[in-house]
Amino acid sequence: MRNLSTIILGAAAAGLLLFAAGCALKSPPDREALRKDALRDIVPPLQWSAPGGAPGAVAGGWLRSFNEPRLDALVDEALIRNVNLRIAAAQVEQARASLRIAGGALAPAVGVLARGGGDLSGDGSGLTGALVSASWEIDLWGRVRYGQRAASGQLASAELDYAYARQSMAALVAKSWFVAAESALQRQLARDMLAVAERLVEVAQVRRRVGNGDEMDVVLAQANVQSYRDGLRKLDFARDQALRSLEALVGRYPAATLEAADILPPLPPPVTAGIPSELLERRPDIVAAERRVAAAFDLMQQAKTARLPRISLTAGLATIYSDLFVLQDRDNPTLSAGGMITLPLFTGGALKGQVELRTAEQKRAVAEYAATGLNAFNEVETALDNESTLTDRQTLLEQLVAQNMRALQLSEIRYRVGNTDLRPVLNDQLKVYSSRTQLVRVQAERFVQRVNLHLALGGSYAS
Repeated sequence: MRNLSTIILGAAAAGLLLFAAGCALKSPPDREALRKDALRDIVPPLQWSAPGGAPGAVAGGWLRSFNEPRLDALVDEALIRNVNLRIAAAQVEQARASLRIAGGALAPAVGVLARGGGDLSGDGSGLTGALVSASWEIDLWGRVRYGQRAASGQLASAELDYAYARQSMAALVAKSWFVAAESALQRQLARDMLAVAERLVEVAQVRRRVGNGDEMDVVLAQANVQSYRDGLRKLDFARDQALRSLEALVGRYPAATLEAADILPPLPPPVTAGIPSELLERRPDIVAAERRVAAAFDLMQQAKTARLPRISLTAGLATIYSDLFVLQDRDNPTLSAGGMITLPLFTGGALKGQVELRTAEQKRAVAEYAATGLNAFNEVETALDNESTLTDRQTLLEQLVAQNMRALQLSEIRYRVGNTDLRPVLNDQLKVYSSRTQLVRVQAERFVQRVNLHLALGGSYAS
């Protein structure tokens, strides 16, 4: 056994010397170099171009700012039960297992082979024995280490993608919640307008009986009622569809029985938006794209080193016996140690093609990083612009609703006293309904765009 220890220690020492003499791993492009290469002439400004964001660092906990406990509970439910998130979590587990596989190649491989079975030993040879073997590839050029580092980068990107998927899921549930609330408000608005239309039928019938009106007004008023009833039925359907979508998100059966909000809460204060340059470091999807660039770089380097010689050390301990014949010139146990070098001479261009493939993948990863970063800037600027525009539109629509309602009141008075027929009243009634519908739409859209802004800025939904 002393001889075996001497052989193994000597082989290990030789391996370490060769390993130390090998080349150090090349580093992938750092964040600043990647930005210059990927985004090139795009220089983030010192502040956002669109109005709407408050000064200050981006804060987390945006979900709580809406002060909707039922929404908070639904988001928690979706993060646990949503099927797409379970897929993303499984992808993280796959990446973690791949890293473990890649790291295992850096350690020596040890195996045991044994056989027995009495006189015949199972195959008639009578041989009985055992073999313990060990082999270790000296990662002289970094091929294995590049693979391990690439797997580590892929794991990091998978974890970041999962984190962003959770943020996106929280945002999607919140937006679906506000859409469901809007559908409830639109449905109540349609009910109110239907009640007004039904009262108008009564007025038309009274005017016909007293001789101030005619059947045409009655028919127009009744047709108007049917129109609002049809609109109400469509809104009932829209409400059910919104609830089913929300139920599917949180992992429930889509039965349209979920109790969602029927009003919109007060809109929280303006969001602190930070500065554009920080976005590339904060948003998980951008950092994930950055990690994929690094992983693609390591895979490209691994493909290049695969064309170089591979050196492995081996050692073994064997003992063999036979009950049928005598083994001559055989010491038991037998020790062995050695080395092996493998040099690819001709592969039909496969190794060169692998380098070209990995190089193209690395270029694609850089381009995808650029696309992700540019898209993020666009999402923030668009959400900020929407925030400002919708605020102005809400003010204008509130004024329009008030003016249309006053006009409708005057038209109804004129109709009741016989100064006009029913058509101006119906026209003013339609204007009121249209402007009130638009106002509710804008109010709900402000919540949806606020959620979009939080997601675009990369702030966490949780505090």
